Amino acid sequence: MTLVASGPAPSRPTVPGDQGVGPLLRAWRERRRVSQLELALRADSSARHISFVETGRSRPSEEMVLRLAEHLDVPVRERNALLLAAGYAPHYPETPLDDPALEALRDGMERLIRGYEPYPALVVDATYTVVAANRGIAMLLEGVPESLLAPAPNAMRLTLHPEGLAPRIRNLREWRGHLLEQMARQIALHRSDVLRELYEEVAAYPLPADAEAGEPAEPAEPAAAVAYFALPLRIEHAGRVLSFVSSISTFNTPMDVTVAELAIETFLPADPATAKYLNSLVS
Repeated sequence: MTLVASGPAPSRPTVPGDQGVGPLLRAWRERRRVSQLELALRADSSARHISFVETGRSRPSEEMVLRLAEHLDVPVRERNALLLAAGYAPHYPETPLDDPALEALRDGMERLIRGYEPYPALVVDATYTVVAANRGIAMLLEGVPESLLAPAPNAMRLTLHPEGLAPRIRNLREWRGHLLEQMARQIALHRSDVLRELYEEVAAYPLPADAEAGEPAEPAEPAAAVAYFALPLRIEHAGRVLSFVSSISTFNTPMDVTVAELAIETFLPADPATAKYLNSLVS
């Protein structure tokens, strides 16, 4: 397993120059489809006060900004942006992943994904930069060009680039659609320019000819029909087709921007043949 730096140095949250905390809070409330009255009841306030905050007639306290952000499920990075817009200092630190203060976190993630072997598992940040991966992931990436693997590989590029895993994925159209929809939801939530640029890049990658025509390539070997319980990733490896379903985990109630934006993705074998093959590699 390798642990790598997650790219450029963390940046402070930015706030649109023409927006104060009121319009930003209103935007989050409308995004969550919560009325002023409902938000007031949740935050132990009044609809009148919420209205005054949103229109700029009242400046909320630091504690009120954090309380409203909590009840609107605002991402941690954006909570700092709300505080800045209200004239307060950011509340949540953004600690580099290689900082000694996060040693316990790094060790825990390493043990977790190493213990998942031989099944694939990796850790990504908010822009899908791979910060850790186990040997199961390394197996799937065999043959991928070095240009896509260094210096800080991106999971979306590795998966969808025509020189990456895309030509090996037997249900590429479905899996690609799943990934693009996942990114679109994150863009709507986080308002990240970096993530939007990544989305536009990978969405523009050309599809292999067989995927473009909507005709999946023949599997490398016959496979028995399987009733999948979730959308599988069906990928060719060493002359056979392996099937996985993925699960994504995040940290509960994070108090640091870096930690809040980490996600651990694990790939569970979706059929007995895949599980048998992977376990045979370590037996």
